[in-house]
Amino acid sequence: MAAYISVPRDLTRVKSKILFGLTKRQIVCFGTGALIGVPVYFFVRGSGNLSLAALAMIAVMLPFFFFGMYERNGQPPEVVARQFYQARFVRPKVRPYRTNNYYAALMRQADAQEEVTRIVQKATERQARR
Repeated sequence: MAAYISVPRDLTRVKSKILFGLTKRQIVCFGTGALIGVPVYFFVRGSGNLSLAALAMIAVMLPFFFFGMYERNGQPPEVVARQFYQARFVRPKVRPYRTNNYYAALMRQADAQEEVTRIVQKATERQARR
């Protein structure tokens, strides 16, 4: 009986695991969440309500878990948020489609040339009358 291991063809999506099957980013985010969440639990537990303390700890740690785990199209949430902000507020809403139409440029040049020849003809006619 042969054991087969599937090897991904796109190696850019493979991430190196460091500890317990977690990436470096996940370890940092989870560690930060634990460093902030556990003291919150002990601080709120002093009030006597353990359920409230557990909910407060979860509420404080949840954003760190989100930043550690969430990925959209291979991009972390801060990159997605920055792109959303730029598309929504920084860049212009309407992007007009402009082309470099060579024929239109030739037509504008021809119109300008005709106008110049008309002006020159009028000037020569005025001088001929004098």
